[in-house]
Amino acid sequence: MKDDTTAARVALVGAAGRIGHRITKCLLRTDYHLMLCEKGEVGTARLLEQGLSVVPTEAAVGSADFVVLAVGDTQISSTSAELVPMMRPGATLILLDPSAPLLGEVAIREGINYVVCHPCHPALFAEQPSSEAYRDYYGGTCGVQDIVIALMQGSQNVMGQAERLCCAMFAPVADAHAITLEQMAILEPLASEIINVPAIVLMRDSLEEAVRAGVPREAATAFVLGHARAALAIMFGFAESTISDSAMAAIREGSKMVINPEWRKAFDPGQLKEIVRRTLQQ
Repeated sequence: MKDDTTAARVALVGAAGRIGHRITKCLLRTDYHLMLCEKGEVGTARLLEQGLSVVPTEAAVGSADFVVLAVGDTQISSTSAELVPMMRPGATLILLDPSAPLLGEVAIREGINYVVCHPCHPALFAEQPSSEAYRDYYGGTCGVQDIVIALMQGSQNVMGQAERLCCAMFAPVADAHAITLEQMAILEPLASEIINVPAIVLMRDSLEEAVRAGVPREAATAFVLGHARAALAIMFGFAESTISDSAMAAIREGSKMVINPEWRKAFDPGQLKEIVRRTLQQ
């Protein structure tokens, strides 16, 4: 592996996809030797229309220091089976989601390093350098975010270089949190998508029910989102205020109505792989 990480050769597989497009924009601002790979005719045409060059996948992967798989979870098994045998010894495969790796759906080869990373997205109460950055809800444009990164297999010595690349892929990045693959899967899909997002959907649906009951949409939106922001700030320790006694009584009553009392069982270690497997099968 080259000591000068910014001169490293990076093969981005799936460069024209949604996440691939975002990573492409970020890495084009760096000194990495970026090789864009895309199988689909439509995706290839899209890249060419932007004035970008497309490199044959076999040539790019065979010469790369890093191979980034920007493909969907259900494509990881077949794509890695095709590409890992092409990789040169000592190269690093970077995956962007823990689900397929956790289920053992990544082709494994001795002498290849495997790193998994995922963006945290700009945090709700994080300071941002500008109003534009504040409105970058996904990250990777100008909103500052953190990332999580895990060494799935291989040498710990590659992690510094892999972290710098991952930070460049999702720039601007404030912190990179080194965790395990299992811990990353606990965060996503378990905590973020299986627990948190349904609660957000419920909040959105409650607003729609208020509108259906006759509350003006502007008033309902202002009230629901304002109260949600205040409650989140208090619950996550960003505000010194406390929840009132009457509000706590309402929370207890509402919890009985809308929360499955056994939801914590989803975090039992034996449940994690089965939950992830079910999400990928849908």
